[in-house]
Amino acid sequence: MERLLLITREPTEEVVTRDELKTLLETKTYPKHYIGLELSGKLHLGSLIVTGFKINDFIKAQIHTTVFLADWHTYINNKLSGNWDKIKEISKYYSSAFKFFCPGVSTILGSDLYGTSDNYWENFIRFSKHMNISRIMRSLTIMGRSERESLDFSQLLYPIMQSIDIRALDLDIVHAGMDQRKIHMLIREIFPKLGWKVPVSVHHHLLPGLSEPVNLSLSGVGDTADDLKISSKMSKSKPTSGITIHDDEKAIRDKISAAFCPIGIVDRNPILELIRYIVFHQFDEFIVERSTKYGGNIIYTNYTDIERDFTERKVHPMDLKNATSIYINKIVEPVRSYFDGKEPHFD
Repeated sequence: MERLLLITREPTEEVVTRDELKTLLETKTYPKHYIGLELSGKLHLGSLIVTGFKINDFIKAQIHTTVFLADWHTYINNKLSGNWDKIKEISKYYSSAFKFFCPGVSTILGSDLYGTSDNYWENFIRFSKHMNISRIMRSLTIMGRSERESLDFSQLLYPIMQSIDIRALDLDIVHAGMDQRKIHMLIREIFPKLGWKVPVSVHHHLLPGLSEPVNLSLSGVGDTADDLKISSKMSKSKPTSGITIHDDEKAIRDKISAAFCPIGIVDRNPILELIRYIVFHQFDEFIVERSTKYGGNIIYTNYTDIERDFTERKVHPMDLKNATSIYINKIVEPVRSYFDGKEPHFD
C-alpha cells in the first residue's frame, strides 16, 4: 500500500488502471518503468522538477526507473534543428540532469536501443498493420503536431516508434505527462491483439506556464480540457513563461512576480499550481511573510488552506508570489549549482 500511495500521489493525475497497478505491485518485486523524453532546450520546472519528483516517487516505491532519451524522435520532430551533434550534446545534458536530480535512475538513448533490439523493426511492422492513416493523424498531438500541419513522412512514423519503444524495453509501467495519454491508450488497444504485455499507464500533471492561459475557443486550437492543458503547459518555446533550472534567484523572483495570478481566482492560476505540485511535494509547510500591518506571517501546512484563503481574499497575490519565489529558488538552487560552468550551448 505504501508503494501504491507513492506512485499515485501528486503530481500523478491518472493511473490506467489502479487495479492493474495494485496487482503488479503485489506480484512483482521490481517492476520496470520508463518515461520517454524528446531532447530540446533548457530543462525547466515542468520537464525536470515535476517529472523528476514523480520519478523519485517510483524509485522510493522500489521500481526500476528509466529515462528514455529519444534522439531519433527529436530528429523526426525537427527539434534542435535536426543537428545530430547538438542532439548528442543535449542528450548528455539531459542524462546528467536526471541522474543528479533522481539518484538511482537509468538513462538509455534511442539509438542504443535500436542498435541492440533484434526484432524492433519486425514489431514495428506488426504493430503498423493495426493502424490506419486516420488513427496516426489523430495521435500526432503527442509530438505537439496537428493534422492541419504540413508533415513529412517520418513524422507519421513517430507514434508507432514510440509504441514499439515500449515493447522493446519490456516495460511494466509507462509514465508520461497527460499530453502523452493518447499513445498509451493506443498500445492498450493494440498490444493485446499481438499477444504483448500491456503495461500500466501513469500520467502526471502538466505544469502550466506563468502567463495568462490561452483561450482555445478564440485561438481555434481546440476546446477540450486536455487541449487547454497541453497548449498552456510550461514550455521551452515560451522562455518568459517558464522557469528553467539555470535561472538565478533574481530571474525566478522576476518571472514569478510578473506571473498571471488574478486576485481570488483559483482556476488556471499558475502560482497556485507551483505551490500545489512543486512546493508541497518538497516541503511540509509554506510560510507567507507579511508585515504586522497586514496581519503578520501565515504558516500553511497544506495546499487546501492556501486555496481557501486565496479564494476568500485573505492573502494577496503579491504576498503569495514572494513566498513562492523563495521556495522555488530553494528547489532549483542545487540543480543550478550543479550545472554552474557546465551548461551546454543551446543555439
